[in-house]
Amino acid sequence: MLSETRWGMRDESDGPVSAYLDYNATAPIRPEALAAVVDALQAVGNASSVHHPGRGAAHRVETARRHLADLLNCSPGEIIFTSGATEANNLALRAAHRREARIVTSGAEHPAVLETARDLAQNEPGSLTVLPMRADGLVETVALEQELGRGDVGLVSLMAANNETGVLTDLTPVVKAAHAAGALVHTDATQMIGRLPLDLSEVDVDLLSLSAHKFGGPQGVGALFVRRGTPLPFRPLITGGGQEKGWRAGTLNVPGIAGAGAAAAAVSRDLADDVARVTQLRDQLEHMVTTAVGGCRINGQQAPRLPGVASITFAGAPADAVMAAMPHIAASDGSACASGAPTPSHVLLAMGLSREEADCTVRFSLGYATTADETAAAAEAVVRAVHQVRAAMAATAGALAH
Repeated sequence: MLSETRWGMRDESDGPVSAYLDYNATAPIRPEALAAVVDALQAVGNASSVHHPGRGAAHRVETARRHLADLLNCSPGEIIFTSGATEANNLALRAAHRREARIVTSGAEHPAVLETARDLAQNEPGSLTVLPMRADGLVETVALEQELGRGDVGLVSLMAANNETGVLTDLTPVVKAAHAAGALVHTDATQMIGRLPLDLSEVDVDLLSLSAHKFGGPQGVGALFVRRGTPLPFRPLITGGGQEKGWRAGTLNVPGIAGAGAAAAAVSRDLADDVARVTQLRDQLEHMVTTAVGGCRINGQQAPRLPGVASITFAGAPADAVMAAMPHIAASDGSACASGAPTPSHVLLAMGLSREEADCTVRFSLGYATTADETAAAAEAVVRAVHQVRAAMAATAGALAH
């Protein structure tokens, strides 16, 4: 018989999920966000209409914009709502790209940045530079300085926090060097927002992308921050009406935007406490696993990381087999956007891991609602699963040897 779980998730063959540790794929919606979505769905009105219901919808949108601006410490007028971070990344790169100017990014970026940059550069040979990564997951800053020194870089795009390892980019020196060289700076902050503070009055990036469902808002809503006065050869991706000051045509997703705003307000209220608590739980998970399982490594451990991310490589234990052996634990064998892909993680390969090591890596991502009981249950399941998989692999190898 199937039973409801805390997360409302269940699997007909494997039973309920007992620990949800996949916040980097999507976080559980916050109660405040769910209430805001439902409230907006029960109302009528197009945010572009001038009558009373329309003004009510527009008020929900502007309230959400203000909550998001408060979280980022920017002006509400610098926020453009989108369908998510992928659209925001596309819009940022295409708006900032100038012909005969290079784009510089890194080998650890999300495909929404890497593939967009490659698309922009396909007809301009040599116009894209992908920076190498260090073994600890940080960008080679010397290489960035050398590229900027050539004087032809128009845009630098580096993610604020990596989606697979949680490794953080120190954006302040990047912005300083890029601006000195006359280049704009975009950051994909999808995993950063809601997990650590990011004050845009102190971090002087020109463009920033985010997604609401990573910090407890609904899926299908994101935003692009565009700093006021940034010189952009702007080209909208979607043309039509003049919504979002011409940046994105189409009827606004009022319920989703209202939920995003409510989630942002909740993050502003709770973030300081969540950072400390989630860091402690992540450290507890890593300690319990690494003390009970030999031959494992934590990727990016030597670099500054997000509080809730643990990328662990289990030597000799393929990630898909480990995850199959712990069906009640929701984790990931890589980015959710690349899950199921036949190729190993490009992020881990860029950090110098072998294909086999990348294939044996599981990502655990904790967040605002993770509990100590979930963490302990997950650690016990991981230890048991890795031992089970290694025993099975050894038995198979022994049988083949005979």
